[in-house]
Amino acid sequence: MIKKSTQEKFNLVLEKNTFYFHNEIFEEQNEGFITSINQLLLLLKQKIETEGFRKEVFVSHIRENEYGLMSLLTLVGFSKESLLRLITFVRVVNDESLNRLVNRKYWNDNSGFDKEWSEKKIISMVQNNEKFAEGLINLFFEGSTHSTIRRALPLFEYKKLNLNKLKFTFEELIDTIVRYKIKGSYSASKYNNPEALLEEIFKKYKLSPDRGELENISRRMDFILPNRIEPKMIIEVSYVVTTSSGMGDKAKTEISIKKEISSNYPGALFIGFVDGIGWYVRQGDLKRMVSAYDDVFTFDKDELNRFEKLLREVLNIG
Repeated sequence: MIKKSTQEKFNLVLEKNTFYFHNEIFEEQNEGFITSINQLLLLLKQKIETEGFRKEVFVSHIRENEYGLMSLLTLVGFSKESLLRLITFVRVVNDESLNRLVNRKYWNDNSGFDKEWSEKKIISMVQNNEKFAEGLINLFFEGSTHSTIRRALPLFEYKKLNLNKLKFTFEELIDTIVRYKIKGSYSASKYNNPEALLEEIFKKYKLSPDRGELENISRRMDFILPNRIEPKMIIEVSYVVTTSSGMGDKAKTEISIKKEISSNYPGALFIGFVDGIGWYVRQGDLKRMVSAYDDVFTFDKDELNRFEKLLREVLNIG
């Protein structure tokens, strides 16, 4: 192989740049899927116009079409992963009123929560269990008015479970488009980050914790109290709604960090705020994760109060 100079490699990237990568075979398959969703939604709209706005129309739509459920999620702007989490939430909270709404007694799910159901299982249940399908449609029709769901889901999400979205009204279609557009910035906003709750507590006690690097620690820390010179409490925050294989790596990293902290800062507490339904459904990773910390908290109000108490004791304040 003839070695190229830096300038030659630089020129090659400029001259042979494809600008926007696209796999033509994948693009054709993806366009076929998009067309299918479009056609299903047009078919659903036509059925509503001819047969009336009835739950039965929607139940048959998701049971009789391979992508029927996906098309309905597209219409209201509710992601597939959000649906998986919502079904997990229903199974975990086991709320009597919510169970009635979704026909829970027909789900054949009497053993309690063990793991999250896959998309494949949910689609299979929709096709083979009419009561389950009816329960999902009830969520779309009445989810935004149910007190348990309203308390659990962020306003941004439960507003998608809006009866009017299923009516193909112009205003609701615009709302769906807008929510799709701003979802990234909504999720990334610092005001929507649970760390903001901790910052409010710190302000209450006039604390200004350091953030970032600690000497001889191989990763950045979320909060170091009272400062990085004499740390007494080191805090890491992991609030997870979506799941990924990286959660296992995260747990392994925290265990390694705990060893470094114990070695270099033996007087400091390593505290974890570990919360979110994402951790609930990855319980093997969760067990490894929490083993790294001296104590663990969630963002439940009682837990925040417990953290305040610990903060006062460790820093001798208030």
